Amino acid sequence: MINSLFVTLLESESNLAQVLEKLIDGGMTLGGRVVGAIVIFVIGRYIVKLINSIVDKILAARDVDRGVRSFLRSMLNILLMVLLIVAIIDKLGIETTSFAALLASFGVAVGMALSGNLSNFVGGILILVFKPYKVGDWIRVDGTLGQVISIESFHTVMRTYSGEHVYMGNDSMSKAKVINYSKQATLRIEFKVGVEYGTDCAAVERVLKEIAEADEQVLGEPAPAVALDELGDNAVVMFLRVWVKKEEYWTVLYRLNRRIYDRFNEEGLPFAFPQLTIHQAEC
Repeated sequence: MINSLFVTLLESESNLAQVLEKLIDGGMTLGGRVVGAIVIFVIGRYIVKLINSIVDKILAARDVDRGVRSFLRSMLNILLMVLLIVAIIDKLGIETTSFAALLASFGVAVGMALSGNLSNFVGGILILVFKPYKVGDWIRVDGTLGQVISIESFHTVMRTYSGEHVYMGNDSMSKAKVINYSKQATLRIEFKVGVEYGTDCAAVERVLKEIAEADEQVLGEPAPAVALDELGDNAVVMFLRVWVKKEEYWTVLYRLNRRIYDRFNEEGLPFAFPQLTIHQAEC
C-alpha cells in the first residue's frame, strides 16, 4: 500500500512539473510574441510616418494640388495602418485567414451602419475632380466663413477667422451652395448708407466718391459707383460699390466703413435711424 502511494505521489509530482514546464514555455513564447508585436508596432509606426512624408514630398515636388495631396495622404495612412494591424495580429499567432474572414464580416456590418461615410468619400472625390474649392481658398458654406485647410477622405476642414476648426462632411459640401471668395482676382464691396429725408443727395454722392477715390487700394477699373439705392421707410439709402484685390477685401471694408462714418460727421450729413412720430389730436 505504502509503495503504491509513493509511486502515485511521484507520478503526480512529475505531471505537475510537466505542466509547470509547459506553462513556462508557453509564457515565454507568448511573451516573445508580445515583445515582437510591440517592436513591430513601434517600427511600423515610424515606417508609416516615413512613407507618408516621402509620398507627400513627391506629390509636392510634382505640384499636385494640396487638396488632392491631403486626400491621398489620408487614404494611404488608413491603408498602411490596416497592414500594420494585420502584421501585429500575425505576430501574436492569430490566424490571419480567420481574422480576414471576421474582418470582412465586420466590414459589411460597419459599411451598412456607416453608409453615409461612403457618400462622404464619393463627395470628396467629386470635390477633387470638379474643384469648387481647393486648399487655401476662403469659402462660405451654410453661413460659415473660413479658409479650407485640408480635404480629407470623409470631410473638409475649415478654419474660421476666430481660429475655430470646422469639420463638414464631403457629401454635404459637394451638394451645398458654396461661395468661393478666392476664385477671382478681384472682389466687389458694397456699402449702403441711410441718410435722413431732406438730405442733399448730391453732397452724399460727392463725399462717397471722394472717400473711394482717395483710398489707394480701391481699384480704378472697374470705377467706383455711387447711386441712390432705395427710398426706405426711415431713410434714403445710398450705395457705394468699389472693387479691390481679393487679399485686400477685409482691410478695405473695415477702413472705408470707418472713413464713411468720420466724413459724414465732419460734413454734417445726418445718418438715418428708425423714428416714430406721434400726433396728438385735440378733443
